[in-house]
Amino acid sequence: MNELKGIKTACVIGTGVSGVSAAKLLKRHVERVIIFDQNEKTDIDHVRELLGEYDCEIFTGEFPEEILSAVNLCVPSPGVFPESEIFRLFKEKNIKIWGEIELAYRFEKGKVVAITGTNGKTTTTTLTGEILKAWNPATFVVGNIGNPYTSEAEKTTEGSFSVAEISSYQLETTETFHPMITAILNITPDHLDRHHTMDEYARVKESICENQDEFDTCVLNYDDERLKSFGEVCPANVVWFGRLNKPPKGLWCSGEHIYIIEEDTQRELLNVNDTKLPGTHNYENIMAAFAMATAAGVPEELALDVIKNFKGVEHRIEFVREKNGVKYFNDSKGTNTDAAIKAVEAMKGPVILIAGGYDKNSEFDDLLEVFPGRVKELVLVGATADKIRETAVKHGFDNCVMAGDIKTAVEICARDSEPGDHVLLSPACASWDQFKNFEERGRAFKDAVNAIC
Repeated sequence: MNELKGIKTACVIGTGVSGVSAAKLLKRHVERVIIFDQNEKTDIDHVRELLGEYDCEIFTGEFPEEILSAVNLCVPSPGVFPESEIFRLFKEKNIKIWGEIELAYRFEKGKVVAITGTNGKTTTTTLTGEILKAWNPATFVVGNIGNPYTSEAEKTTEGSFSVAEISSYQLETTETFHPMITAILNITPDHLDRHHTMDEYARVKESICENQDEFDTCVLNYDDERLKSFGEVCPANVVWFGRLNKPPKGLWCSGEHIYIIEEDTQRELLNVNDTKLPGTHNYENIMAAFAMATAAGVPEELALDVIKNFKGVEHRIEFVREKNGVKYFNDSKGTNTDAAIKAVEAMKGPVILIAGGYDKNSEFDDLLEVFPGRVKELVLVGATADKIRETAVKHGFDNCVMAGDIKTAVEICARDSEPGDHVLLSPACASWDQFKNFEERGRAFKDAVNAIC
C-alpha cells in the first residue's frame, strides 16, 4: 500500500518536532520534500541537523510562490492557523492538506486509541498507554504528547496499538482518521483565539468520532453537559464516566470508590486511596483510561494493577521538593483556567499560586472563585499579569504580587511562604509569551525551586 502514490512534491509547514518528523516520513516515499517556516530567523543549519540523512529543501520568511504549482500535498504544523495567508495559498490552489496526524494514519496498520479534551489528555494518554503496554508491548504512545505520530506509524503492525493524544489543532486537518476507541474527557473554554466560539471548539473536539461507527467505542464525561448532548448523536458505542453525576452505564466515582455500572447492576472496582494520583480530577482520568483499556481487551485486574502504581506525568501537578516546610508543585501544563482550578483544588494546604502567561483571550473569573479558603497569595508573570490582577481585585482578592518572570516569582514565593504552604505553578495560560512550550516553562520553575538555598 502506498498512501502517497501520485505525490511528487510535498510541502511541510513548520520546523518543529512534528514538522521534521513528517518531512522524514515523506522523504521516504516522495521524490521532493520542501520545508517552509514563516519565521525568517529559523536556524536552517539546525533544521538540517535534525533531518540528518533526509535531504529536503528549506525556505523561510516568505513562501516562494513560484514552486506552488509543483506541490501536490501540504502538511501544516498544528500551530498554523487555518485563517493564515499560507493556508489560504494552498487552499486556493486546491492542494491536498493533511495534518501530521492524518499523514501518519495513512500508514497505520494496527488499532488506534485516541484521546482529546480540554484537560487531562496527557495524563490519560500516558496511563492508557502504560496499561496497554503491560498487556501488549507493541504499543506506541504518540501525538500531542510529544512523540510525533509520523515517527512511529511505519513501525505499526496488525497486532499493535497506537495510543494518541490529539489536540483540537490537530483535529482540524484530519480526513480519514478512524480510531477504534476514542475519549473526549471534557470541553471547557480554551483556544478561543483560534476557534473563536465555544460551539466551534466543541465541534472540532467532537470530530474525533467523525469516522467511527457502532462497532467502535467512545468514552465520554457524563458530568459535561456538552458531551452529554453529544452522546445522543455520537456514531460510536458510548461508555460514560462520571464523578458528580451517576451515569446510566460505565464508570462512576462516588466518595472514595469507583464503581462499574452495567445495566441494573453496580460493582465496586477501585478504592481511590489505592492510587498515587492527587486530585479528584485524576479519578476522572483513571476512569477514562480504564474504560478505554478494557474496551481494547485488557483484563480488568491487569489494568487495575497498572493504575495503582502509576505516579503521573511531568509538569502536571508534579511534586518538585519540600524546603523549609513548604512544598513546591509544578503544574506548567495547566494552560487554562479549568486546569488551574483542578490543581488548586488538589492542594492539601494554603496555596501561593504562580499564574500568568500568553493571552488566549481567556477570562479568569472562574479561577478566582475557588480562591476563598485556598489561595493566600497570587504571584503573577507574563503577558496576562495585569488582566489576572484586575480580575482578582474585582473579586475582592488584593494580595497580588507582580513578578515578571518565573525565577523572580519563585524567589517571592520562598520569601512569603510559611511552613505548611504549597507553592503551585499553575499558570492558567499558555507559555508562548516567554517560553517555547510548557515543558521549558516547567523546567525553568523546577530549576528555580531547586536553586533555593
